[in-house]
Amino acid sequence: MDEYLSQGIFTEYTASYIYVERTLLDGSIRHGIVGVIDLEEYDYSPGSTPLIRATELTVQERIPPRRAVRENASLELSHVILLCDDDRKELIEPLRLSRHSMRKLYSFDLMMGGGKIQGWLLEGDQAWAFNTRLAGYIKRKSRELSLVFAVGDGNHSLAAAKSCYENQKAQGIDNPLARYAMVELENIHDDAIKFEPIHRLVINIKPDELIADIKNNICTGMFSPSWPVKYYLRGRSGTLRLDKSKGASPLIVLQKYLDEKSYSIDYIHDTEALMKLCSSHDCVGFEMPAFDAEAKHDFFRVISESGVLPRKTFSMGHAQEKRYYLEARRIR
Repeated sequence: MDEYLSQGIFTEYTASYIYVERTLLDGSIRHGIVGVIDLEEYDYSPGSTPLIRATELTVQERIPPRRAVRENASLELSHVILLCDDDRKELIEPLRLSRHSMRKLYSFDLMMGGGKIQGWLLEGDQAWAFNTRLAGYIKRKSRELSLVFAVGDGNHSLAAAKSCYENQKAQGIDNPLARYAMVELENIHDDAIKFEPIHRLVINIKPDELIADIKNNICTGMFSPSWPVKYYLRGRSGTLRLDKSKGASPLIVLQKYLDEKSYSIDYIHDTEALMKLCSSHDCVGFEMPAFDAEAKHDFFRVISESGVLPRKTFSMGHAQEKRYYLEARRIR
């Protein structure tokens, strides 16, 4: 990083954002704004209620290796995706119509099936107009919920940035750059944003006893409010009706029960893989519901009411649809 900086290979843009359009392999286009967030407004601690919040439980053991890289680095190259809950599509979407008046910074195909990416410089009056819309969104959303932005991907990297900033403050080091972290802001209601459910495989158990115990403890009757959850065991399947009064989502209800029982759990992304693994005699697979339009609509409300979601709740698209490391920012 220091060598690249000394060689002057970077072009620096100040007081600006980058508007990004990412064409995925299915032809859909995902829209985003690259900028920075104030780490004073972000917290990943369970029970905290900052404006910027983690979506899933942060595993403390995953922070030190990331912090060790960041604390001596001159630059950050971020893959963090920050989500907003802009159901009116007033924040990012207007830039689609005005991008032709912006300066295009890059346009190229990504490696390994990543699709295509284009970026435009958002500055001057257009950046001011975006800031105005952003302020309006924050004011409106903060009246509705206890959070305004949620980390969709890269939470542990963002947690490491927060940890580095707090360590520097504790040591009396004055580094204004460390207070901020670069993210790409995306609207959860963007049609190109797809959430993939992560299924649960409970191993080293007696399958029939586990299903019976679940039915006795966290299920309800046919005519009571419930979530249907499909399970697989020994080549057959069935459906459980989880009691809605026990949590804000079916995953929250099921995961709480499994954690309290201290079961061994594997996290499986593909339904077919889950079904194959369940041919074993000592496991049960639970197929978690897909994230449809209704789940997207309720996403921020569930986090606002329940706090962070269980770990491995979802994956934002397939691996090749993740954010590539493109823009860099000085952090020291």
